[in-house]
Amino acid sequence: MNTTELQKIKQRYNIVGNSDGLNRALDVALQVAPTDLSVLIVGESGAGKEIIPRVIHDNSPRKREKYFAINCGSIPQGTIDSELFGHEKGSFTGAIGESEGYFGIANKGTLFLDEVGELPLATQARLLRVLETGEYIRVGGTKVMKTDVRIVAATNVNLQKAISEGRFREDLYYRLNTIPIKMPPLRERGNDVLLLFRLFAMQMAEKYRLPKITLTEEAKQLMLSYKWPGNVRQLKNITEQMSILSPEREITAQALRQFIPQDPESMQLATVGPASSHSYESERELLYKILYELRGNVDNLRRDLTSLRKQMEEVRDLNGATGFTKSISTIEAENLPSITTRRHESNIEEAIAEEVTDAETLNLSDIGRQMIEKALERNGGNRKKAAAELGISDRTLYRKIKQYGLDK
Repeated sequence: MNTTELQKIKQRYNIVGNSDGLNRALDVALQVAPTDLSVLIVGESGAGKEIIPRVIHDNSPRKREKYFAINCGSIPQGTIDSELFGHEKGSFTGAIGESEGYFGIANKGTLFLDEVGELPLATQARLLRVLETGEYIRVGGTKVMKTDVRIVAATNVNLQKAISEGRFREDLYYRLNTIPIKMPPLRERGNDVLLLFRLFAMQMAEKYRLPKITLTEEAKQLMLSYKWPGNVRQLKNITEQMSILSPEREITAQALRQFIPQDPESMQLATVGPASSHSYESERELLYKILYELRGNVDNLRRDLTSLRKQMEEVRDLNGATGFTKSISTIEAENLPSITTRRHESNIEEAIAEEVTDAETLNLSDIGRQMIEKALERNGGNRKKAAAELGISDRTLYRKIKQYGLDK
């Protein structure tokens, strides 16, 4: 697969990274998608295995049929057969009606069996029969049912070791492992660590309206050398912790060590690929996205300020106001930081009104009303969101709504 096609797949599924191991996993997934072969995805917990079955299903002839993701480790052993294969009415206590089970409901579609290594041996035997013949029997039933389901399985368990210990059927392993896909751990993905950190930091900054955290060069090297036993999930958690708890927005290596577990094994150096093999296409895409969103925010702010300037001039001309000691441009410049960061409970209307308190003849009620109406309209009438957009408290917005009669 060429680089352009691979980048399109990453954009479609929000996959960040450009390491050889990740690209190889995606390439194999797309090659096997048009077939009905069983796929076994292996990789450590938190490495992102769950995206591969979605890619396979969406690019297969079954893409318009149902897709179910089932965590085999979260279903109690006593009910897992019923969940997967269904049951007949009265087959066990609480079975007040019959159930098709996932294999019945997902007929013609795809089943993703996550943590397949946790299945009980009896359930493994049922699963093997379905894979080989497409037949199964509901719990408590006698009738042979037919299904046409594509199976994609995943595990973080060493299945060959489980086979030697008698915990997993060898014949089922070879049946599932028709096409193996290895999802690389984060420590083997090189500079993908820094790309993912930027993404998670940007998401936290946007979600909670905080200044985005960045890393010093020493902190970047520490990020790259850490082994990341929890993989992408651990990196996301640590980035979120630093975004909320760190008093400084530039994270140093010393500050980073306060958030990374200090156990000796996980602090050993990880293998990092040579810098010459790295491509900067993903970085550019991420930066383009950030710049595009910032440009949109600036354009919206510029339009609002231009409209506000015109309205202020019209009101001033109509009322013949005096004592307007500061120009609109000066007021905008003084209040722009607080507007863009939205970290103070003051909006454009309140900032200007503060400057013209002594000009009793200047009536700003029309301007405030229009701004509030637009904010409410943009947020579907949600007052809390409108207040956040305007940069004022809920109580202030409610008082203004009552004042302008917008609650009728």
